[in-house]
Amino acid sequence: MTLSTESDVNKFLESIELPGIGRTIAEVGRIIGAKASAGAVQAQIELGFPAHSRIDDYRAHIAAAISAETGSDDINIVLSTKIVAHGVQRNLKPLGNVRNIIAIASGKGGVGKSTVAVNVALALAAEGASVGLLDADIYGPSQPHMVGLAGKQPQSEDGKTMRPLVAHGLQVMSIGFLIDPDQPMVWRGPMVTSALQQLLHQTTWQDLDYLIVDMPPGTGDIQLTLSQQVPVSGAVIVTTPQNIATLDARKGLAMFRKVSVPVLGVIENMSTHVCSECGHEEPIFGAGGGEQMAGDFDVELLGQLPLDARIREQTDSGEPTVLADPDSVAATAYRNAALRMAAAQAAQGRDYASKFPKIVIEES
Repeated sequence: MTLSTESDVNKFLESIELPGIGRTIAEVGRIIGAKASAGAVQAQIELGFPAHSRIDDYRAHIAAAISAETGSDDINIVLSTKIVAHGVQRNLKPLGNVRNIIAIASGKGGVGKSTVAVNVALALAAEGASVGLLDADIYGPSQPHMVGLAGKQPQSEDGKTMRPLVAHGLQVMSIGFLIDPDQPMVWRGPMVTSALQQLLHQTTWQDLDYLIVDMPPGTGDIQLTLSQQVPVSGAVIVTTPQNIATLDARKGLAMFRKVSVPVLGVIENMSTHVCSECGHEEPIFGAGGGEQMAGDFDVELLGQLPLDARIREQTDSGEPTVLADPDSVAATAYRNAALRMAAAQAAQGRDYASKFPKIVIEES
């Protein structure tokens, strides 16, 4: 086939599915410019998600697809990434210095949601994104310990706002920085939601592509209120494979849909256990729960993460798996899930509300 016009090249490029993402260029990016002449094809493509480690692979994949279609080897592909703000709930406005807020949630505790949240955040940062991590679990904040910042306190220059602490390239904020770690948070719902709003709005986040919010577990009044008051551009549901976990995870997914937050997908944690002695794999929590849930709700299964003692050891040490052992099977699974999550976010509608002009009525 001959790609003889710019329109031909554009249509073909937009139809190419990126490896490991399961989405086409048209879904997660845009063609800035393309042309074909004298058997040569040139194209400039902008992807809407961070992919520092995959750019060369994507470029080679696109070039190979063009070559297979045209028979030409004279191909020049320029790939770049640009992360833009995506829409949030209709009654809320995005934060001015945070392009996308992604909630990592679960229907119940004990499924490894916080571990997933910190590793996904680190994976996005490793791909070139500017990333923040907000620990919204007021009753049981764990992120200060997980990122190695336990005992640290944020600084305030004006007595009204706080600078986020920084660890491993992440901007981090948690109620755990502001209280004694042994102090129980004996607060009712309104106090919890007020505290989270302060942590979100009074932290001076610095030009974030993504703010990953580690949500409190459950689907009660607190979680519903938070999902209504925080301008979220996407949510990810974490579950384990067994039925008792997916029953609650389904409620969490339904909650976000009720408040018009796009569900980017499901992450199945503790999917299979690999014996550290013999390498034998066994699905000790059952199998297929996350996949069935994703199919039932027509959302993407973003990843299936292993159950590995080293994940716990590394997180307890303040250096999560993506950092501590970046070439491991577990770290690769986290990175793949993060990329698919970011690609799913890129496929969502953009935010245009911030670009609308302000109308001012003056008396003459």
